[in-house]
Order: sequence, then C-alpha cells, then structure tokens
Amino acid sequence: MASFYTHHHHLPNVDLRRLFHRLTLASSLSILCFSLVYLLTGCCQSGIVENSDNKPTTHGLLTPYERNASAGDGAFAAQDQAQAQAQAQGGLEANSSGKEWTATRRLPQALIIGVKKGGTRALLEFLRLHPDIRALGSEPHFFDRHYARGLDWYRSMMPKALDGQIVMEKTPRYFVTVETPARVHAMSQEVKLIVVVRDPVTRAISDYTQIISKTHDIPPFESLAFKNRTTGQIDAQWSPLWIGLYAQHLERWLAWFPRGQVHLVSGERLISDPAGEVGKVQDFLGLQRIVTDKHFYFNKTKGFPCLKKPEGSSKPHCLGKTKGRTHASIDTEVMQKLRDFYKPHNQRFYQMAGQDFGWQ
Repeated sequence: MASFYTHHHHLPNVDLRRLFHRLTLASSLSILCFSLVYLLTGCCQSGIVENSDNKPTTHGLLTPYERNASAGDGAFAAQDQAQAQAQAQGGLEANSSGKEWTATRRLPQALIIGVKKGGTRALLEFLRLHPDIRALGSEPHFFDRHYARGLDWYRSMMPKALDGQIVMEKTPRYFVTVETPARVHAMSQEVKLIVVVRDPVTRAISDYTQIISKTHDIPPFESLAFKNRTTGQIDAQWSPLWIGLYAQHLERWLAWFPRGQVHLVSGERLISDPAGEVGKVQDFLGLQRIVTDKHFYFNKTKGFPCLKKPEGSSKPHCLGKTKGRTHASIDTEVMQKLRDFYKPHNQRFYQMAGQDFGWQ
C-alpha cells in the first residue's frame, strides 16, 4: 500500500520534468532556426553588394542635358542647386548597392581661366552637355577675390560629382590676375587650364559694349583707348585693352605650369565650328568626344551657335541676350591704330602658343 502511494505521489514531478525537457527542446530549435535564417539573409545581402560592386560605373543617373543644361544667365545658381540635389539623390540611391555611386564635392580638376568676352560662357555651356563633366554655372572668383575664405569654402561651392567625372569652373578674371597662377598651383600642380582667346581688338570693343550697357555716362571708346589722341599713344593700362595683352598674361602662367597643361581655344572658331573646338577640349581633358556636331545649330539672327532641342524640352537652348549683341561703332582709324598696337604682342603670343590665330 505504501509503495502504491509513493509511486502515485511522484507522477506529477515526472510530468513536469517531461514538460520542461520539451520546452527546452522547442526553444533550442527556435533559436537554431532563427540563426539559420539570419545567416542565410546576411549571405544574400553580401552577395548582392558584391555583385553590384563588380558592375561597371555608369554615369547615366540623368541624361546629360537634364544634368547640365541651363535656362539662361540668370538661372545658374538655381541650376547648380538642382544639379547638386539630383546628384546627391543619385548618390544616395546608388550607395545602398555600391560605394562607386556616391557623389561627393571635390576641388576642380580643370579651370576655364579666361579671357573675359572671349567666349568662356559659350564654352562652359557646351561642355556641360558632356556626362563626365560637372561644372559650376556661376563664377566663384575664388583665386582672385575670395582666396582668404580657404579651400574648404571653395570645395563647398563645387557641384557633387561621381568617380570618373571631371569637376570644373570658369572665372575669366583668373587669367589676368597677378597672384592667381601661384594660388592655383598651390591647390593642384596637375590642374588643367583652358583659355579662350579672341582677336584683342574685337574683344576690347565687346568689353566696352558690355560696360556701357551696365553703366551710364561712360566716355567714348576713342577717348578711353588713347592717352593722347593727337599723338596716337595707346593707353595699354585701360582694362579692355590690357586684357588683350595675352602673351604678357600667359607668360605668368607658364612660370608655374608646363605648356602642355594649358589649352588655348579660338573664340572665333568656337562660333564658326563649335563642335571642332569643343572636340579638342574633350581630347585635352582625356574624355570621349560625346559633344559633337549633332548638338549644335547656327542661329542666323544672333550670329551665334545654339544647342539643339534637348530631351524633355520644347525649344532649343541659346545663350543669353548679351551673346551676339551688336557692338559699339568705332572709328576705322582708331581700329587700325589698335591693330598696329597689338601686332607685335599677337606675334609673340602666337610663338608662345605654337599656333597662328589669324588676327589681322
């Protein structure tokens, strides 16, 4: 009777032990399954990242014109902001699948350093069609006016760019500012420099035309161009004439950079054969010739090339109203004296440049 009682007294303890063992087994199985799922999921994700890293870098986040076209001189700041946002969004999307897609702000690898009224705006707009060029639309004037702000400020001005894209900006005043070559050299010894030059006489008249369009009560061109009109002595220190002394300015740059790092663009040929001149610049920058004849047409009214209708736009893109405007009328005798004045300077410049630009 006692043994029977003892046997039945221990039954609940046996059941509890069995239940405990079952719960322990179930928990172990759950942990094991969760670990397997976690490991499998992690492997899949790393496989995706590895595959994406092996894909070739693609610059087609946006069409070239969506990234680079502008609506006119007044829209450059807004355009730069929009481009930066587009690149930033593209960089974030790509960064989730591969580090190659991350867009960052970098110091420029190429500069359009001059000259004023030579065709720098046209060249910049034409180059912005290239998917591997990221260019700042406005002129930052870092090396001539804002150098004290430092390179970090300068970098913050640049548009975001992907690996393999060339960052560039244009400030025509750089070419004639005495301190600029040394400052640019301190930033980068490998930077590529582009100078758009134009017949210095027509350049000076274009410069004067822009001055009188912005400022009233400016004396006539003839009175500003001469120290003494009677003797015919030219005032070479007057800014519109001084800028045209290309040999003098180029000499300063060649004291800091080898000739091979400076590319000269003909402002006249940029109008008559834009694809040809832009093609040479693409070669100089080490880029494929993507901007070609198919991108241009000649606007007979303005006497200037325009860009053909881009994707997503209803009309062609021409430069602002200031491009191709009528120049101030200058006395022919004054024109001839200016040509005589510039002739020796031009000949020296041709020798330095290694080409004859054909200015009469």
